[in-house]
Amino acid sequence: MNLAYIPSPTFSKFQVGPLTIHMYAICILIGICVAVWILTTRWKRYGGNFDQILDTTLVTVPCALVGARLYHCITTPSAYFPPTGELVNILKVWEGGMAIFGGISVGALTAFLWCRHRHYPFGIFADSIAPALLVAQAIGRLGNWFNQELYGWPTNLPWGLKLNDADAIGKSEICYNGSQCPDYTTTLFHPTFLYEMIWNLIGAALIVFLGRKLANRLQAGQQFAMYMMWYGLGRTWIENVRINYSTVILGLRTNVWTAIIVFVAGCILFVVLYQYGPDVEAQARRLQEVTADELERQRIEEEKNKQKNR
Repeated sequence: MNLAYIPSPTFSKFQVGPLTIHMYAICILIGICVAVWILTTRWKRYGGNFDQILDTTLVTVPCALVGARLYHCITTPSAYFPPTGELVNILKVWEGGMAIFGGISVGALTAFLWCRHRHYPFGIFADSIAPALLVAQAIGRLGNWFNQELYGWPTNLPWGLKLNDADAIGKSEICYNGSQCPDYTTTLFHPTFLYEMIWNLIGAALIVFLGRKLANRLQAGQQFAMYMMWYGLGRTWIENVRINYSTVILGLRTNVWTAIIVFVAGCILFVVLYQYGPDVEAQARRLQEVTADELERQRIEEEKNKQKNR
């Protein structure tokens, strides 16, 4: 019998009148808010302002959430596509199923296109958001803890995760081999949510440290490449610890392949940017010019409105 363990929450949702509030959604929302704060702080150092981040966030976040959902549905098709599943299940986000790889890829593409549209230098935007993403993902992983889902293989370690009788999504977890998971009343599991939280927070601190230490040597976008390498590397081994069922391709889980691709792509991007990447100071000057132009347009618009109201 294990005397030391990590307990699971006794609830995963609560009612506010007729509305059901899921803790998973709250964790994601808090993660987004913290990420926006970190992103804004770093963006302002380059000469930008909060309004630019707010506009980009309002465009990017909904697209990222859609991407996260679609990636999950596509990589676990049996529950969402005929003949075994139903298309309507794709809309049932309250039943769980959001994949960070889909969210990041679609979100990054959306942010890139928006930055192009608004003439924001994407290289320093990517650098600004790199540690913010890791912190947001760390906070979001608490949602898996509340849901008692995506845990790892059975363990006897003193930090094993103990499940309980709370009504949570993960209680019906299907294991890697397609069978029902071991009895949760007598088994502890690896707390993969905690492993990823720690890994992500270390990565965020490391990117901030290296970004300052190597400020004169890094090109715009290389800090984001660090994010890709760090997260891809960590997620590769974390996925191999998880017990939940997953589509397997050539002997590896789908997310393992994706994590490997992200890591390799990050390595390639880092090298390419080192050789051919845009200069950080040049992009900062460009951002300052864009910001000044926007503020001037706002001032002119305000003057016009004042004259109309007279």
